[in-house]
Amino acid sequence: MIAFLWQLFVQCAVSFAATVAFSLLFHAPRSQYVPCGCTGMAGWAVYWLTLFWPGATPVLASFTGALALTLATRIFSVARRCPSAVFVTAGIFPLVPGAGIYYTVYYFIMGMNDACLAKGVETLKIAVAIALGIVLVLALPGRLFHRFVGRERPPRA
Repeated sequence: MIAFLWQLFVQCAVSFAATVAFSLLFHAPRSQYVPCGCTGMAGWAVYWLTLFWPGATPVLASFTGALALTLATRIFSVARRCPSAVFVTAGIFPLVPGAGIYYTVYYFIMGMNDACLAKGVETLKIAVAIALGIVLVLALPGRLFHRFVGRERPPRA
């Protein structure tokens, strides 16, 4: 159990640091580095923990990670009064299926068509799962997050 918790801590720390580094490259406002890191860490932690469910696949894990990431994005967006694009763009970094894309192209170049097709389809499923997770949470009404954070919007004139 201690080894599992240590591994979870390491996974969270590395995903936080990677997301903060990407935020720096993305030119996010300096005051938003920590919230950006927290969104990436939340998405990756949920992704990683979902992989331990019986029968879980990387596609399901990517979907649940994207849900968590986008929920954190919406909460930070309201709490920090900053556009959600800052957090979701930086926070998605740990979930992007870069290795899947790499291996798809690698298998294509090496002439391994069956492996190329299998990896390409899996990568496409992961990308769609991430997009679907983001869209589902972004479709929720903003008032929900304003109430959650405790910051009511002023009435429109």
